[in-house]
Amino acid sequence: MKSTYLIAALLPIAACATTPPPYSGEIATVVPMNETAPMNGEGDLADDPAIWVNTADPASSLILGTNKDEGVYVYALDGGELQELPVGQVNNVDLRGNIAIASNDSHNVISWFDINPQTLTVSHIGDSPTGMDEPYGICAGLTGETYRAAVTYKDGTVQLWSATWETVNKLTPSLDRVVKLPSKLEGCVFDDANERLFVGEEAFGVWAVDLKDEMADPLVVDTIAAANGLVEDVEGMSLWLGDDAQSGYLVVSAQEADRYVVYDRAPPYAPRGVFSIVDNDATGIGGVTHTDGLDITSAPLPGLPGGLLVVQDDANPVSEFNQNFKMVDWTTISEALDLD
Repeated sequence: MKSTYLIAALLPIAACATTPPPYSGEIATVVPMNETAPMNGEGDLADDPAIWVNTADPASSLILGTNKDEGVYVYALDGGELQELPVGQVNNVDLRGNIAIASNDSHNVISWFDINPQTLTVSHIGDSPTGMDEPYGICAGLTGETYRAAVTYKDGTVQLWSATWETVNKLTPSLDRVVKLPSKLEGCVFDDANERLFVGEEAFGVWAVDLKDEMADPLVVDTIAAANGLVEDVEGMSLWLGDDAQSGYLVVSAQEADRYVVYDRAPPYAPRGVFSIVDNDATGIGGVTHTDGLDITSAPLPGLPGGLLVVQDDANPVSEFNQNFKMVDWTTISEALDLD
């Protein structure tokens, strides 16, 4: 049964947001170690990446990335393009296990994909309707055998869907819950172990939604007004997972400032620092500006024992031309911010 929870009491909070004081802390810098092939063409094309880790052969892991005009692209870790799946105008993509999902506003659906670990190919299973116009952000979760999908909208709606492997294949997920936040949303990430959903409200900040207790109010993780480094638009977010359910970090794109804010994964979500991605003079790979989506894996990959961050780059090097995704060694971020 679907339940709807309206955060009416919180509406004035966002409405009263004013221009925050400038961030006065240090901004660490890191460099990209690799990049994907560009999405040839002019315009705001690239948006959101998702990392698929091949547990049998980590060197053969994949990066899925959205092209907002065409569909989902697939890349190898060396950045080479492997596939294009022209499923329509998709904005965000995420995955759990071998199942990926994308928000498809050409048809107002969730597009579902299967990743074949033997052939290293991605196939489009099909689409399931959302019942709303313009699905915007999307993220995937997995609790036991239950696959979860959160779809965010520009009017502040969050749809929470669930599916078993059988209903994924039948394209019949269940809409379990609807949460209403004050204004335009996009980025989100599930914390599976803690049954928590982080959601970005673009002009306000970051929320944490309790998935275990439908009556619990969403909690504010951080606001733009708090001047911890967030600015409009609050965009992509992902988690670097530690050794247990309480350790790890939430990373959020502060788009207009070309930087990223890092928080503790666990309450009270203490800010841990801010970083930007600058030119790698040694390799000639440019820095990153105006990031929309991002993804992180803490799984070790070849040459990357601490994991990998992948971010969308708006300018490669000219704004909205040949956009692509940049890759950053997580260890360099951890060292730059003196993370545990």
